[in-house]
Amino acid sequence: MKAYIDLDIGRKTFASGLMAELIAVLRRTRPGDLVALVGDEESVGPELKTWCRFTGNALLEATVEKGRARWVFRCGAVAAPAGVPGEGNRPVGSRLWLYTNFDCNLRCDYCCVRSSPTAPRRELGLARVQRIAREAAELGVKEIFVTGGEPFLLEDIGGILLSCAAAAPTTVLTNGMLFTGRRAESLRALPHDRIVLQISLDSATPYRHDLHRGPGSWARTREGIQRARAQGFRVRLAATVSTDVEAEEFRQFLDEEKIATEDRVIRRIALRGAAGEGVAVTRADLVPEVTITADGVYWHPVGAEDADLLVTRDIFPLSESFAAVLRAFDREGEHAHKLARIFNCA
Repeated sequence: MKAYIDLDIGRKTFASGLMAELIAVLRRTRPGDLVALVGDEESVGPELKTWCRFTGNALLEATVEKGRARWVFRCGAVAAPAGVPGEGNRPVGSRLWLYTNFDCNLRCDYCCVRSSPTAPRRELGLARVQRIAREAAELGVKEIFVTGGEPFLLEDIGGILLSCAAAAPTTVLTNGMLFTGRRAESLRALPHDRIVLQISLDSATPYRHDLHRGPGSWARTREGIQRARAQGFRVRLAATVSTDVEAEEFRQFLDEEKIATEDRVIRRIALRGAAGEGVAVTRADLVPEVTITADGVYWHPVGAEDADLLVTRDIFPLSESFAAVLRAFDREGEHAHKLARIFNCA
């Protein structure tokens, strides 16, 4: 099969610099271009196959001639696995999650990462976020999600969000209760066309929301939603619910509020963190979404402080973090891939 680019990788593998070579090649190609790799290590094949699936490219051919292996892949996004409702356009690896901090002004009783007013901040920090954003852009990340804790507790959240938005369209997950004073000023300085505010609102009336998040929180969140909209931001509403009945009640509320389908997130409580009940999820259950905290790189944002979802403590270079998730994904095996599902956090 003839390729647009032929690259001799010698004895390089994903553990010894091949990822950097692939990133450089992708920068020189357009969707649909064919790329051929020729190398001396046949063991690259399975990892290359997983990398293609992870990055949304398609491996078309693998041959061996005169002791050398040759692989051909086509550049271009591949849809997520069929049967995942509403997720047909999300290639694995296209989204990057950043936990900017773990402290929060609320103590939600189902928080998957145990955030609270007394939780240690464990801050990523502006400098690290800026480097992550730069390298994410080079890796072709399509969306960045900023979460916590409550990101708007941070003094430099404005700079953090500007850095992320420069790299990719960015959604910040927030309880919406802090959009006053200097934080309101930070909001006004942000590009409305590159940043979405996803605000947590668990019920149509205060009772259930306040039961989980604290007295008076529903009213303050509603005020925050109004402030964000008044400033011209796109606002996405996200509810965490316990039952199908609660989910349907919230859908009816969203219908009455005329909230567009793409601005709705309704998710079940995950049995992680502070939650005493909910949907049990393991690594094998979840399609990976690279998630970075001050402590390292995790498999998925729903378990971003749990040891079973930790992939590596090393964040940089980001290409190696992605490669580490790739290798972990490969180890889950083909059976796990078929069973994996996406647990929506946004």
